[in-house]
Parts: sequence; structure tokens; C-alpha cells
Amino acid sequence: MIAGIDHFVLTVRSVEATCDFYQRVLGMRRLDEANRPTALLFGSQKINLHEVGRTFEPKAKMPTPGSGDFCLVAAVPLVEV
Repeated sequence: MIAGIDHFVLTVRSVEATCDFYQRVLGMRRLDEANRPTALLFGSQKINLHEVGRTFEPKAKMPTPGSGDFCLVAAVPLVEV
């Protein structure tokens, strides 16, 4: 039923500090797009960064720095699950 991982989300205190660390230490690439969360790319994976107090919808009920979630890609339509 699961075809793969679409993306991960990290709730962070500072997008800038988080990007600095992941780019400098782990070699990830930063992606900034209009009306989208800042993302970090590595291989075919993406981590969306949600800064506390400036999160995108949909979001967790109580976003907390250090928390995360992930989005899966279904191999079948959701109504069939």
C-alpha cells in the first residue's frame, strides 16, 4: 500500500540556524520557494522546515521545536485504504 516517503517535517526554533547546520555539516541543499516552507534536500528526499510561530498549514496541533512528522505516498487512492 505504501509507495514511498514524500517528505519529512521538522519543527525548529530557527530556519536559518537549522539550514546552516544541515548545509555546513551534512552537505544538504536549501530550497526556498514562494508560499512554501523552506526545505532541505538530500538525494531524493526532502525535509520541510516549520519555524515555531510561523508554520504552514496543515500543521501539528501543538508544534514544538525538535518534533517532526512525515508524509507517505500511497500506492492506491486513499479512499481504498
